[in-house]
Amino acid sequence: MADTGYVYLTGAGPGDPKLITVRGLETIRLAQVLIYDRLVAEELLREAAPDAELLYVGKASGHHTLPQEEINELIASRAARGLTVTRLKGGDPFVYGRGGEEAVYLADRGIPFEVVPGISSCIAAPAYAGIPVTHRRMAASFAVITGHECAGKSGASVDWTWAAGAETLVVLMGLQQLHSITERLLASGKPPGTPVALIQSGTKSGAQRVVTGRLDRIAELPETSELSSPVTIVIGPVVAMRERIAWLAGDEPLAAVPEAALLAAD
Repeated sequence: MADTGYVYLTGAGPGDPKLITVRGLETIRLAQVLIYDRLVAEELLREAAPDAELLYVGKASGHHTLPQEEINELIASRAARGLTVTRLKGGDPFVYGRGGEEAVYLADRGIPFEVVPGISSCIAAPAYAGIPVTHRRMAASFAVITGHECAGKSGASVDWTWAAGAETLVVLMGLQQLHSITERLLASGKPPGTPVALIQSGTKSGAQRVVTGRLDRIAELPETSELSSPVTIVIGPVVAMRERIAWLAGDEPLAAVPEAALLAAD
C-alpha cells in the first residue's frame, strides 16, 4: 500500500488551546484532512493549512454527528486516498476518546498511524481548579472512571465498591448521572461528608466554573443545576485543598466544602 496516506491520532488537550503538545500542534499543521471533535478549541483549528479539509464529527450527549463506525471508515477512507489525516480529539485519544478503537481499525487495514498523547481533563481540570489529584498526606493514588455507565446499563464494567475505595476518584462524562453516581458511592460505603468538586469547562478561560460540596448533598445544590457539560467530577479529601491553592484568576468558589473537611486536611 505504497500510496496509502498516514493518520495521526492526536490529543488536543483539555480545553485551553495552549495546553496542546508541540507534537500535537505539528500534526494539525501537517494535516491535509483534519477530523475533529466537539471540544476542540477553535484556535487549534485555525492552525490547519488553508487548503486542509476540515470535517466535524463531534458528539454530545444524545446526539452524534456520525456513529463511531462511520468515523472509523471516514478516517481510513481519506488515508486510503494517500492523504495525511489528523484525527483531533479532546483530551487524550486513549482516555475515553475511542482512540483505541480507531487505532485497531487502522491497524487491521494496514494503514500506518501515530498516536500523539494529549493532556487529559482528568488531571488538567482538577489542577486548574486548585485540586491536586494526589497529595502526600491525603492521596497516594487516584482512579478515573466514566459516568456513562451509571444509568442502569446491564453489564456495566464499573465496580462501585472498588470506586468507593479510591483515595481520589475522578469521573468523566458524569454530570447527567450525578445523582446515580453519588447514590452508588454512598451505598458502597463512601463517607457522606467526602468533599466533591464539579468542574465545568476545566482549563477554559472565562468558562471554567467550580462547585464544591459534600458527597451526600452535592447533587442537590442550586449551583449544581446551573452547570453544563463538560464537567469533571473529583471526589476525595484533596478537594479541600482548593480553598488554599486555587490559583486561576477569576475562578471564585460557587459553594464551599464543609468546614470539617477543611479541618481534616490540616
